[in-house]
Amino acid sequence: MAPAGKHSGFRREGNHWFCNGELPSDISVSIEGVTFHLHKFPLVAKCGKIAQKHEESSNMVLVLEEFPGGPDTFLIVAKFCYSFRVELTARNVILVYCAADYLEMTDEFGEDNLLSRSEGFFHKNILHNWKDCILALQSSEPVLQKAEKLHLVDKCLNALSVMVCTDPSLFGWPRMMYGSLQSPGGSILWNGINTGARIQSSESDWWFEDISFLSVSLFERLFKTMQVRGIRPENLEGAIMYYCRKYLPGLDRWQSGQGSKTRTVASFSLTPAAVDQRVLLESIEKLLPFRKGTSFCRFLLGLVRVALILNVNQTCKDSLERRVGTQLELATLDSLLIPNYSDSDALYNTDCIERIVHHFMSTESNKTAFSSSSVDPQALPSSESLMKVGKLIDSYIAEIASDVNLKPGKIRSLAESLPESSRSLHDGLYRALDIYFKAHPWLSDKEKEELCGIIDFQKLSIHACTHASQNDRFPLRVVLQVLFFEQLQLRTALASCLHALDNEITPAAPSIVAGDTAGQIVQRDGWVTVVRENQVLKVDMENMRSRVGELEQEFGKIKQEMKTISKSHSSLSSPRLVARKIGWKLGRRRSSETQPETRDRTGHRSRASIEYEPQSHRSAHRKSFSLV
Repeated sequence: MAPAGKHSGFRREGNHWFCNGELPSDISVSIEGVTFHLHKFPLVAKCGKIAQKHEESSNMVLVLEEFPGGPDTFLIVAKFCYSFRVELTARNVILVYCAADYLEMTDEFGEDNLLSRSEGFFHKNILHNWKDCILALQSSEPVLQKAEKLHLVDKCLNALSVMVCTDPSLFGWPRMMYGSLQSPGGSILWNGINTGARIQSSESDWWFEDISFLSVSLFERLFKTMQVRGIRPENLEGAIMYYCRKYLPGLDRWQSGQGSKTRTVASFSLTPAAVDQRVLLESIEKLLPFRKGTSFCRFLLGLVRVALILNVNQTCKDSLERRVGTQLELATLDSLLIPNYSDSDALYNTDCIERIVHHFMSTESNKTAFSSSSVDPQALPSSESLMKVGKLIDSYIAEIASDVNLKPGKIRSLAESLPESSRSLHDGLYRALDIYFKAHPWLSDKEKEELCGIIDFQKLSIHACTHASQNDRFPLRVVLQVLFFEQLQLRTALASCLHALDNEITPAAPSIVAGDTAGQIVQRDGWVTVVRENQVLKVDMENMRSRVGELEQEFGKIKQEMKTISKSHSSLSSPRLVARKIGWKLGRRRSSETQPETRDRTGHRSRASIEYEPQSHRSAHRKSFSLV
């Protein structure tokens, strides 16, 4: 604010300011190494503090310690004392207000003194204008403690929280902005100049961009003021997320589909705050609401990443991990892939994920009471949450398994961090170990067998069993174990299927019940296909059983007939004759089953047929022996 040279009756020479008057200076005021050579009459007439010091001491050199606003603000005060024109703005009004209070420039030392004038400007102009209120708050940082004692900060915060609940077109910006002051491209025109800002919408998040220019301490105080005012929790959550994405490194990269908002008219007049990222994260963590949601869970995991990068205090890390643990079922795989920022050789921070899983399990054991307004509709019941987290962790293990520096103990501890009830099938664990063994071919069979202990082979699907039984990356003992359980499960499924088929002959109602029972038994991935194949096999077996019975009866009749023939005709005891006789009978039977006996072209039957006609009459009832 300080001009460089002659300006409104004052000139600067190095660190000295002089008044352009004919009278020599009779008082000097030193502030932060800058000396003002002035005249005591204008100062004493309007500044109570300087008048008191002048009475107490004849020393004409005053040193004002901790003067609000520094030399630049005192220059404005000096010009006011010399009756030069002073322009109050949103950027300097709080500084001037605090300086006037410091110098006791009340109406007792002059009508319409600087204190009352700055106070009137503050209440009439600043508190009713959104942009000016933001600017005033931002410029109050150098005199924040003094401004708080004068309740200027609280008044600005209250005014902003009230305006957040109000239509933005009613304060600060002209209503014509939404009509004729709009450029053809849709931007806002300010005095005919294209500002580049878009028209304010009626959405409830229009104020996120403007308040993001405040410092961390002011943002935190504004947030708490809005909470007391009753601003909707989801809007406050959105403001926090927007503020964090603006100042924390890389956080916006992990928030898919959430780009930066269009800048408003106010934001073009603001300067981004100088933010200490560690202080920001440690402060914001205390403001985060206790609620569930997919996007909010992703945001929390992004904060965990940043916390590990910035190495914030352990309390902040534990709190963030605990918050993620309360809604781990809503997390996605890509958000769990947190890189390892420590000295470890592993690519991913598995210890962090393991702690989050432990927080999840403790939350499932002792459910935290969430208010109905803060529970996201996507929140799942406890059992469903456990199953979903089980699939998520299995996918996570499979994703990190290709890291050659990942130790077997990390995989075991991650897999065992969840109970058995979290996995209906262990296909995910099998896939993860298959990837791990492929990326770590140097592991011994003993190490592989120990790691395979996390898999319950009875919970593998038919496809996983088939793959495992042919997988040469797994130890032989493990493969044999898989084959054993595969046969056991196949036998169980087949028995269940046959039982269901037997019940199909019962009346309709019992058949439906039996069918439902069987369906519940075999309803597991690939087993359904196996059961259907076994149903076809069952029918074929029944047909074969019936055919074998018929053949046994025919064979018994043939044996009985042979005994009878051997007793009546000893000449037929020749094996060759018997074979010829049987062969003729079989041929006769086969021809009778296929088509009638063909006759020769002359119309006479063959000689063999005439010769054996008596025997064929006795054995006409026989069937083909060749089918045995």
